[in-house]
Formats: sequence, C-alpha cells, structure tokens
Amino acid sequence: MTEDDVNTPDDQAAGTGEELREHEVRTALLDLLAEVGTVTATEAASRLGYSSGLCSFHLRQLARHGYIEEAPHGGGRARPWRLRQHTPAADGPTEEQFGDLARGLEDESWQRWLTQRDEVPAEWRHDEAFSAVAYLTPEEMSRVANVIRRALAPYQDREQRPLARPDGARPVALISRLFPLLPHTADGTDQQ
Repeated sequence: MTEDDVNTPDDQAAGTGEELREHEVRTALLDLLAEVGTVTATEAASRLGYSSGLCSFHLRQLARHGYIEEAPHGGGRARPWRLRQHTPAADGPTEEQFGDLARGLEDESWQRWLTQRDEVPAEWRHDEAFSAVAYLTPEEMSRVANVIRRALAPYQDREQRPLARPDGARPVALISRLFPLLPHTADGTDQQ
C-alpha cells in the first residue's frame, strides 16, 4: 500500500474517471459556493468548521469532476473557487450529473427552509413559491425561459460583487424548471 492509497478516499479512485459520490464536505462546499459565489479553501474552512487542507482536497476533487472551477483572481497564493459557469458547448454526463446534484441541493435547501423558517427574522418568514402549467411549443418554452433569465439578469452580478448588494440583501434561491409533462396510461407506460 502506498501513501496515495491511504490519501485517496475510497469513494473515488485517483484518475479512474469514476463518478464522484456525494460526500458531506463536498455537499457543504457546493452549498457554500451557491450562497457566497467564490471561496478559498481557508475561507471555506473558517465558515464550515473543517480544516483548510480537507476543504482544499475536496475543492480540487469537485474541480476535477467539473462541478467547480478556479475563479479569476489577481495572483498570489489564494485560490478562489466558484461553481462552474455554464457554457452551451458543455454537454455530456458531467453537465447531467451537475444538474442532478444542483436539484438535490435545491430540494435540501427547500426542506431546511421549511423546518427552520420560524427561526429567521420576521420580514424573511415568507416565500414566493408558485407553480403553473401552460400549453407551450418547444420554441415558446425556450422564450419563457429566456424571459425569466432576462428578469434575473440585473441581480446576477451581486453574487460575484458583494459590494453591489443592498443593505439587508440575503441569498435567495431562484429555481425555475420548465419541462414537458408526460401523460400516464393505465398500465403505467407513458404515451407519446
């Protein structure tokens, strides 16, 4: 057994390209990045209560598997990380796995909100959850998604620029899922 065998977690063999399994520290890091935008291993360690070495290791694992990337910075030893920026050319299983992980984090954050909302200041104790069904063509569905993106665009820079946030601003989950509803048949198979 080598030092690499000891230091490689058993949920991921080094260099094998295997899927990155869920892990408490990685989940906490992704949640933190979704909240604050960018973070170094030292900052993550301070906020999460883990060692900076452990945070650094898991940040590198997340980057190696395409979940996060190094954020632009002015040099120096500090390495800030951010969630991987979506690019239209990025297709394949990594994007799909990231989508599954993101939906899981969204669901976990929603459940945490439901159980802890009585503990937040009174002005934050409400939410704006809603859903709707609309009959759309694929082109119309894309147009609706683009309208939502444009409506959110004026607020997007606040993630990377904390000084642009007004007093009292908090991170708010903005989740929109547009997908076709599939019909069910009596025998459990879907009809086209």
